[in-house]
Amino acid sequence: MMFKNIKWQVRIIFIAWIIFLYFMVKPPFGFLILNTILGYIPIELSLELTNKHVKKSWIFWPILILWLIFYPNAPYLLTDLFHLSLLSPYTNEGLLRLSSNMWLSYSYLIISALGCSLIGLYGLFKIVHEIKNKLHIKNKLFGITLIIIFNILASIGIYIGRFLRFHTIYLLLSPKLLINPLINMWTPHMIVFVIILTIIQTFVYWIINLIIKDAKNNF
Repeated sequence: MMFKNIKWQVRIIFIAWIIFLYFMVKPPFGFLILNTILGYIPIELSLELTNKHVKKSWIFWPILILWLIFYPNAPYLLTDLFHLSLLSPYTNEGLLRLSSNMWLSYSYLIISALGCSLIGLYGLFKIVHEIKNKLHIKNKLFGITLIIIFNILASIGIYIGRFLRFHTIYLLLSPKLLINPLINMWTPHMIVFVIILTIIQTFVYWIINLIIKDAKNNF
């Protein structure tokens, strides 16, 4: 009965996957374990935010803020795909190598990146729905605006993590360390990066939304 519940499916599969990574991932991909754990935290928080007891309580808002702080860690894993270059995937002839170790490492990166980003974005879909219900707003434009704002904030968070090398925990424990870097980070390259990542996330969200609508219409 428990495994039929989608929330418990997500929890069990992610915990099993993280344990699997702990035993199977080899250098230079050890970072994937921590990044997957960080990517799962906002997913777990999104599961809590859709809990029938939480969404009717005042605690919904503090958890929402915590979710927003951790949320960039989910789509952040998409940028980890650049680490595939560490596999030296091409032969001298320019063809892809047929190496079992290489393709296993590829699968680890892809599963973590797609799992965290897709389920994270699905969590965003559910959270926006709950916010609209809490505020008694049915306007679709309000929902779309919220999604874009959250995606922009996530893209800024990804930039901070990827290029300033600050983890989410710094924001909670040592926020003063971030003040000057955050003030000085606004460059044309940074803004272009944020725009590109926002477009990617919004596009993937649109696909997820289409799938959800199609599923509702057909089942």
